[in-house]
Parts: sequence; structure tokens; C-alpha cells
Amino acid sequence: MTEIAQAPTPTRGDRGPTVLLAIGHGSVDVYQGIVPVLVPFLVAERHYDYVAVSGFVLAATVLSSVVQPLFGLLTDRWAMRWLIPVSMLVTGLGVALLGVSGSYWLSLTAIALSGVGVAAYHPEGARLARSVTGGEPVRMSWFSLGGNVGFALAPVIATPVLAVWGLSGAPVLIVPALLGIAVSVPLLGRASAPRAASAGPAGVDDWPAFRVLTSVIVLRSVAFVGLSTFLGLFVQQRVHNSPTSSAVALFALFAGGAVGTVLGGRLAARWGRLRVLRAAYAAAAVALTGVVLVPGPGVLVFVAAAALTLYMPFSLHITLGQDYLPRRIGTASGVTLGLAVSAGGVFAPVLGMLAQATSLRITLASLILLPALACLLARRLREPAVP
Repeated sequence: MTEIAQAPTPTRGDRGPTVLLAIGHGSVDVYQGIVPVLVPFLVAERHYDYVAVSGFVLAATVLSSVVQPLFGLLTDRWAMRWLIPVSMLVTGLGVALLGVSGSYWLSLTAIALSGVGVAAYHPEGARLARSVTGGEPVRMSWFSLGGNVGFALAPVIATPVLAVWGLSGAPVLIVPALLGIAVSVPLLGRASAPRAASAGPAGVDDWPAFRVLTSVIVLRSVAFVGLSTFLGLFVQQRVHNSPTSSAVALFALFAGGAVGTVLGGRLAARWGRLRVLRAAYAAAAVALTGVVLVPGPGVLVFVAAAALTLYMPFSLHITLGQDYLPRRIGTASGVTLGLAVSAGGVFAPVLGMLAQATSLRITLASLILLPALACLLARRLREPAVP
């Protein structure tokens, strides 16, 4: 087994750019976290059913799943650092326009626009993060943490706005995108990781291992997106019949994910990426069982545990993918970051139909199998040979 060296602690000079990277990433991913927050308000104000609201998750992610690898291929060949601020603006505009769109289809289009912005950001954003951090696992976990903090803050930011003004207050939610642009622009002059055309002897791409990793990421994505889409309604039914209980559950989910991201990087530096990844997915299956079975407010403990374990592998997916495809950093980043959300969104309508035909509990119970399968698949992976 390859010995894993203790990761170095970032120097004081490193911390500033790393923090700015994390804030910029969070300003994009907050909009992915806002979509589940919107679900109870869409049901209450516009009277959509489970299948209809799952369509918003699909709209936010299906285009992302298609175009994000394309953006990865493009950024492997050409420097497109300008794409970072432009994608942030597009992401914020999509959610803002939801509040002023009257019809269901216009609303879907607005959310799809936000999804395209998310897709455009991640390949070049992850490339910039690798350039700034050197790909070191702990520092890359801080970049990932920024995105997860954005997820976690989504209920805190969006719920008060929507509770006061309803969906008509959605244009106010463009503010995080403007903040992200402000903190990211100063970083754009930094040298980027090598493009495919000039990668030279950077290493040999291991596509079979990358395909297995991609399968693991898809399973994790369906589990997490399915949980985040229906958790608010599930907890609202079981604890208190109010949007506040939904916001508390989603905050526990996203905050647990933020902690799990940092913990995953720290544990990987000590025990190795694949050992941590396998253990996390095994524990996630147990935590999801608790979410389904534990009654009352105690369910929030298992929500946090599920988030912790589902997010521990998050930054490890990114660095593993980049190491499996050293000549295709943009492609690896687009897939590992993009599929983390988009693949789950593609399956959201299927889960919505299952919830409509059965119940939310049965739907969430069906997710338990996914991290268990991810754990089994991960046993086929080996640490990549890094030159």
C-alpha cells in the first residue's frame, strides 16, 4: 500500500488566495442549495405537486450534466479564466428571474439558466484552485468546503427572503453572485494548470479507473440530491408542519456536508484517500437508514451524519479524478464536480414519481442502497500513480 505523507499546513501567504477561492466557490454553490429551499415555497405558492417540483431539480441539473464536460474539454485547450465571473453572474440571474417568471415553463427555463452557470464555473474554477493550492488534499478540501458552505448557507440566506416576500423576493438572491465576482477577479491573473495541448509528460491518463470513479460519483449524487430534494417536505411532515422545520433540516444537511468535506481532507492526509472514501460510503448507508427510521427531532442527528459521510469523499473525488487524468484536468474537474449534483438531478423526476406513487419515506429508503454500492465499487480503485 502506498504510504500517504502528512499534508503540509498552508503558510500564511497561501491562506488569503485559498480563502478567496473558497468564497468564490461558495457564491456559486449557494444557488444549488437554494433549489431545495425553493421546493416548499413552490408547493405552497404555485401549488405544484412532487413531480412538478422535482422538475425544477432536473432543470437545474440536466443541462449542467450535459454541458459541464463540454466546458471541461474547452478549458483543457484554451484559457477561459473570464468564464469564472461570467458564470457567476449567469448563475445568480437564473434564480433571480424565477421570482418574476409567471409560468411553469418560464420558471424551469430560469432555473436551467442557473444550472448552465454552475456548469460553466466548475471546470475552470477547479483548475484555478489546483493552480493556487498545488492540488494538496487539505487545501483542495478548503476549496470544496467553500462550495459546501454555500450549500449550508442557502437556507439561512434564502428562507428569510422568501418567508417575507415569497417567490417575488427571489431577485434579491443575486447578491451572493456579485460577492463571488468581487472576490474571484483578483485571482484570475494566476498561472493555470497545463492545458491538454501543452501537458507534455504530465502523466498517463487512466480512463478505466476514472470511469469507475465516475460511477461512484453518480451513485453518491443520486443519494444526496434525492435526500436534499425531499428532506424538507419529509421533516416538515414528521416534526412540525412549517417551512421553518424544513429550513432547519436542510441547514443540518448542508452544514454537516461542510464539516464532512474538511474532515475528509484531513483524514485522507493521514489514512489515504481510498480508505477514507470506502469507509465514508459504508457509514452513509447506516446514516440514511437512521433518517428513514428515527422518529421526531432525533432525525436531525442522522441527517447531519448522512451529510457528513456523503461529503467526506467530495474533495477526494476531485483530486483522484485529476490524478487519474493528469493530461485532462479540465475534463476531470468538470466530471467530478459536475456529476456531484447534475447526475442526481437527472434522476430526481424518477424519485418524484416514486414519492407520488408511494410515500416520501419509501423514496428516501430507496436511497440507502446507493452509498452501499458506491462502497463496493470503490474497492476496485487504486491510488493513481502520480509522477
